[in-house]
Amino acid sequence: MAAIAWAADLPSRLGFAPYSEQFLALVLGLSLVLVFLQKPSAEPRLDYALAAIGGGAALWVMAAYPSLIARQMSVPLDGLVLGGILVLLVLEGLRRTVGWALVLVVVTIVVIGLLGHHIPGALQTREVAPERLLLYVGFDANGLFGKVLMVAAAVVISFVLFGQLLLKSGGADFFNDIAIATMGRRRGGSAKIAVVASGLFGSISGVVVSNIVATGVVTIRMMTRSGYRPHQAAAIEAVASTGGQIVPPVMGAVAFLMADILQRPYAEIVVAAIVPALLYYVAVFAQADLQAAKDDIALVDPSEIPSARSVLRKGWVFAVPFAAIVLALFTFGQRPETAALWGGGTALAIGLLVGYGQRMRLAEVWLALIETGRSVTDIIMIAAAAGFIIGVLNVTGLGFGLTWVLVDLGSGSLFLLLLISAVICIVLGMGMPTVGVYLLLAVLIAPSLVQSGVDPIAAHLFIFYLGMMSMVTPPVAIGAFFAASIAKAPPMKTAVTAMRYGWTAYVIPFLFVMSPTLILRGPPLEVAFDVLMAVLGVYAISAAAVGWLRGPLHSWSRAALCLAGALILAPSGSIWIMIVGVGVFASIFCFSASKSAQPAIGE
Repeated sequence: MAAIAWAADLPSRLGFAPYSEQFLALVLGLSLVLVFLQKPSAEPRLDYALAAIGGGAALWVMAAYPSLIARQMSVPLDGLVLGGILVLLVLEGLRRTVGWALVLVVVTIVVIGLLGHHIPGALQTREVAPERLLLYVGFDANGLFGKVLMVAAAVVISFVLFGQLLLKSGGADFFNDIAIATMGRRRGGSAKIAVVASGLFGSISGVVVSNIVATGVVTIRMMTRSGYRPHQAAAIEAVASTGGQIVPPVMGAVAFLMADILQRPYAEIVVAAIVPALLYYVAVFAQADLQAAKDDIALVDPSEIPSARSVLRKGWVFAVPFAAIVLALFTFGQRPETAALWGGGTALAIGLLVGYGQRMRLAEVWLALIETGRSVTDIIMIAAAAGFIIGVLNVTGLGFGLTWVLVDLGSGSLFLLLLISAVICIVLGMGMPTVGVYLLLAVLIAPSLVQSGVDPIAAHLFIFYLGMMSMVTPPVAIGAFFAASIAKAPPMKTAVTAMRYGWTAYVIPFLFVMSPTLILRGPPLEVAFDVLMAVLGVYAISAAAVGWLRGPLHSWSRAALCLAGALILAPSGSIWIMIVGVGVFASIFCFSASKSAQPAIGE
């Protein structure tokens, strides 16, 4: 509710002019209280004490912030005490929400910031006294109460609320029904229903696990009934739900964060994300379709398929909230968080007045507020930790040193820099929500890619994609494991299968960094040709992964088809390499066995 008031500019309308840091202190304090009460330890009294201390310290900062900033250079004792309390409690809140890994990252960077002036070479930092470092990290606008926390507290909360209101107003049922109506009669229809429904749901929800739980209980059962193996059904659901985060125009709210951080128009971010999202879902659709042909997957029971016309007649109004956001952003020039309120208000009105099948009850509005508050606390903790990292990097000069080291590496080999960055993105992203992953990586990794000459939007999309795929990448793979639990499938087998279905998210980011045409940069004809070839290359590799094209593929033809796809996709290659790839694909396509032929070797 505090975030709603800020997005609606309520303080200034009432004649107040608070510092933005005071609003952030309020949000942080409430988040600390929620974290300690929602993620309890073995000792309840300790949790209540930490909640009271954290909330009280943050509210004190909110009330005394103008005085604390005015006295910052004199190192006030109350500032040191409050800063120390907030730093320690945020780290404990971070540990409870996302585990030890990110806590260790933050602590390591702080230790390097304190002792880095003893380190020789490029990573040597300027010496900063511990008390001044604490005050800078705890109160400066480049530290805890800085841009990252503001984006999380204002933009993310507003869009998560929008998603909750849209889904509770009937949007979830509409997305599911339109997916069944459009895909139910097609080969592999049960899997395609899962892909469409989860992609639509995931783009709005912004929380992969919530998406899997909400849609997977229906779609996974539908897929296994049709004939998909449990681990295949769980993997398709996990990959489709994860991919919803990259689908424009919302992208799980990351599109608005990226626009804000890069200071680029929102429309530019959305346009750049179209083709990578298309290629991701081409791979998932192709593999689901070809797997259905290979395993004789049954069609969806016609009695379960509603009429597309009736679904659209009842649910077309759910396009209105998106139109409201677009109008707010581009016609009326509103801030992203305010535009989210426009969309949320519209969704609320639709739910209360029309609904989908039945109207939304007022109790569900309250539940939407509660679910929003519960789901964003981990993001607030991550954003606060990212503020600590930014503060240390800025005041000690460590950020310059890290960027210089990675840029120096990139000067020798951009591919090596991208490969190292990709591994770091996947490791740091494990177990974290999508928005949190992006905020952290935008601080640590993206600057070095930009300094190495990578287009800023391509750099930020790169870290976003690779960080997002931690949801299905072993050993953590939280998204795949949740889907496996619903399907009663082996978790690790599900995660490995999910990596195969979502393989494009590991490869395409390298391609659009090296070939800007895949983010729609360049002459229109060249862009169209490269996109068409990319779709063909993705389809070829997907067919090789399944082992089926027009019929079963032998081991040699799978290898040749995979090579053909790689040649077609290869960035900055000569036209002759691409022609060879297309020729190999065409040959295998034309001469592949019919379905009645002998099964593939090893199948």
